[in-house]
Amino acid sequence: MDFWTEILSFAEETTHRVGAQLLIDFGHTQETQKADGTLVTQSDRWADQEIREAIAQAFPEHGVLSEEVEHIFPDTDWCWIIDPIDGTTNFTRGIPLWGISLGLLYRGTPVFGHVYIPPLNHSFHGFWYGDSGLTGPTGAFLNHQPIHTRPDDPSGSQFFNLCARSLDVLRRNDPFPCKVRMLGVASYNLLTIASGAALGGVEATPKIWDIAAVWVIVQAAGGTWHSLEPEPIFPLQVGKDYSQQPYSTLVVSRAELVPFFLPLVQSVVSSA
Repeated sequence: MDFWTEILSFAEETTHRVGAQLLIDFGHTQETQKADGTLVTQSDRWADQEIREAIAQAFPEHGVLSEEVEHIFPDTDWCWIIDPIDGTTNFTRGIPLWGISLGLLYRGTPVFGHVYIPPLNHSFHGFWYGDSGLTGPTGAFLNHQPIHTRPDDPSGSQFFNLCARSLDVLRRNDPFPCKVRMLGVASYNLLTIASGAALGGVEATPKIWDIAAVWVIVQAAGGTWHSLEPEPIFPLQVGKDYSQQPYSTLVVSRAELVPFFLPLVQSVVSSA
């Protein structure tokens, strides 16, 4: 088994195993509120530990950064970034849209992403090497079928996704040039662009574990990732604590749409 096949097999087997237990817990778990106001459940903590232990056993030389425990970026060439349940509020309320996200970084930049949505049995993955010098398989996939972004122009029949903290976009832009959707899951918000369901989406305050995997999949599918922050997101810095760092982001299906949507969503940075 070559390296990338091993990586993909590990990601799929681990997230499907963890996801099977989470489906049992789904809608039947107590939540508590973290200091930043987001929810956390025992299921989040269990899944985080299960995935970290699986990585330590399969790839002991790889580092780990996770939402619930490990927030300091390690001094390793390879590092996994884990979001054990993206969409915890949906998970606790019985809304069947939440996922498990794994991103693999090489020298601080994501090169492989995998997101599993257990209630839908949707498994997304992609490879994107940038200027890393790495080679291997390419493309973005949903259940092993290739996916691509949508080529259409903005219109009333096309979708654009907002997050809960970007509602000011609607107040300041009436009417908005696409049908608006709000999904409650940062990774799935942006994956709908990779899969061709939506033309674009914005996330006002995602953390690094929300975006590491989808950063790869979106670009591998032909999409454009546009940071709304002054500094580039990647590469991550060794020794930095990423627990409180947000990354306001605009994602669109093709580069030509950045100047169209950017003036409409740029305010989410100041209002978040």
